[in-house]
Amino acid sequence: MSTASGTTPLALLGLPRHPQDPDPVRSTKARAVFALGLFGALTGLFVGGAVPATVALVLARQARREAYLSGGFLTGAAWLRRGERLAWTGLLLTLVVVTVMVVIGVIQLAEAPYGQDFAPNVD
Repeated sequence: MSTASGTTPLALLGLPRHPQDPDPVRSTKARAVFALGLFGALTGLFVGGAVPATVALVLARQARREAYLSGGFLTGAAWLRRGERLAWTGLLLTLVVVTVMVVIGVIQLAEAPYGQDFAPNVD
């Protein structure tokens, strides 16, 4: 995984915390990633789960970058991991459904009669 560009956060350097630093708080994007990932996994069989799952993965990347730059004051890594796993599950379910539908369509196309089908009394 690549790191975000910019200066290294003070918390990673091991410097003592300033008394006016904010308290650690859970990232709101982590909650959104989990909710979108869950929705994507639940609706993955209906092909509509691909959209919220993709949005969840994009938000997860942004949330990880913000958490890194915050120097440990943004938490919620567990929610991010769960949300990403659910989002990938939703995308996988969507991929399986689309593949099955394509296979069914090809089989039905192969079983269709080729050319014109005339009545038995036509010469």
